[in-house]
Amino acid sequence: MFHRESGYFKTTYKADQALYPLPVARWTVGLLALVFLVLPPLLTAAGGGQSAEYYTSILNIIMIAVVGALGLNILVGYTGQISIGHAAFMSVGAYTAANLAVRLDLPFWITLPAGGFMAAAIGGLVGIPSLRIKGLYLAIATLAAQLIIEWVINHVPWISGGSQASIEVPRPTVFGYEVKTQRDLYYFLLFFAVIAVVATLNLVRSRIGRAFVAIRDQDIAAEIIGIDIFRYKLIAFAISSFYAGVTGVLYTYYLGIANYENFLITTSIDYLAMIIIGGLGSVLGSIFGAIFVTLLPIVIRLGMENFGTLLFTTAELNNIIPAVRLGAFGLLIIIFLVLEPEGLNRLWRNVRSYFRVWPFSY
Repeated sequence: MFHRESGYFKTTYKADQALYPLPVARWTVGLLALVFLVLPPLLTAAGGGQSAEYYTSILNIIMIAVVGALGLNILVGYTGQISIGHAAFMSVGAYTAANLAVRLDLPFWITLPAGGFMAAAIGGLVGIPSLRIKGLYLAIATLAAQLIIEWVINHVPWISGGSQASIEVPRPTVFGYEVKTQRDLYYFLLFFAVIAVVATLNLVRSRIGRAFVAIRDQDIAAEIIGIDIFRYKLIAFAISSFYAGVTGVLYTYYLGIANYENFLITTSIDYLAMIIIGGLGSVLGSIFGAIFVTLLPIVIRLGMENFGTLLFTTAELNNIIPAVRLGAFGLLIIIFLVLEPEGLNRLWRNVRSYFRVWPFSY
């Protein structure tokens, strides 16, 4: 009833190519933008300063995760190339930006794209075997890249800074203003999350995005109709790695430190869980997955702290909670793959389809 295409006529190419052709969609996006802009002051007014800082920090982590999940979904969801080394490309971006910021004192608007481009270059190299191998073999190749990059970061002090492979990074400065509080970081990260979402929405409906989908659906048929398989697979790896590198840079500026422990294989699994639970081949699914997987450990920890003390001691809970978190991720991935392969995005589409014809479903 509220979201119908009938009755709206497009008389120009510009109107036909708009991201949101229906007025209700544009109003919804405008309303969401307004909500996100005023959200930190609303949190402060509702819960006080300390509580607002905590909830804003969760929103900040979600926005960083959205950028990384979008990048992995471009590769896995849209192009059909499996990767379990996403966190390694994030670490490449993080350490590139940290070294440029500390050694050369460069500002974030140089270090951030530099980290992305360095990760894209490494991702392109890792993507070269994708012409000859796919499926499980490609997954093993990306796993090898994850382990090799981790080893290099840990054993080359020039890259990682030596002790515990960590580099402290100063907070970013925007027009002379240092971004240091959670609220400042919220607006800083919101800017990049919005750019990532808009860029991905336009990419997947471009010539490149359609080539990605053709390769994913049937690579032999795509090659027959003239798509350069090798070229577009490398582009997919490079774009996905660029997003991962930017995500690593954002993590570094958010935490104030580049440390390889933030980019281990478990982080790669987290991002795979985001796109599988959220929905493969979907921008909205990437956002849903990032929100779900970021909030799930918090919910598990709160539940275990409140009810786990009935069965375990506090010391035992500290060891059990990470294991429960990993087990929950694994169980949810299996459940979604079996029962709803298109993830949370499919559930959202079902709700939207219901209201498209409501109350005249017949």
